[in-house]
Amino acid sequence: MKSRAQDSEATRKQECTVRSLYLSGVVGVIGYVGGLVFLAYRANWIALLLWLVLLPCLKWAKVQSFPKTSKWWGYGSVDDKLPSSVKKASVPVTYYFLLGCPFCPIVEQRLKTLQEKMNFSLSKIDLTLKPQIAAIKGIRSVPVVEVGGDRVIGNATTEQLAQLIGRAHAS
Repeated sequence: MKSRAQDSEATRKQECTVRSLYLSGVVGVIGYVGGLVFLAYRANWIALLLWLVLLPCLKWAKVQSFPKTSKWWGYGSVDDKLPSSVKKASVPVTYYFLLGCPFCPIVEQRLKTLQEKMNFSLSKIDLTLKPQIAAIKGIRSVPVVEVGGDRVIGNATTEQLAQLIGRAHAS
């Protein structure tokens, strides 16, 4: 079962490909370090300080503001509401994520909210420095929530997550 865009107006899938996140990370680091070296070489200390601080802050701000700006980026709404009722489910849930994915913190928060109500165990696996795990598990997009043999890929709603976890408990 795969979760796709939450909004019918969305033109892009509400997930991040592992390849694009790794590529943007490598290009981002090269650009960031290159900018630092260039500005240091030019002895432009004010610009260097701004580059050093401002760029990471802008990346952080993009991820933090993403729930409000997702429509502007072409992903549609990421709004969610809690399911009317959920049942306890003492099952292991594995959550795979990558830094830089704006959907990962959204899904993580939904899992934490459900964990309080459903009492499942949650293992979080950061794939940022572990591409071998993504390759072995066949993960091409994040976030991924895995329960038993079933997975939800992308920005899953709280209801979709509760159903996935509840089905595993019923098995």
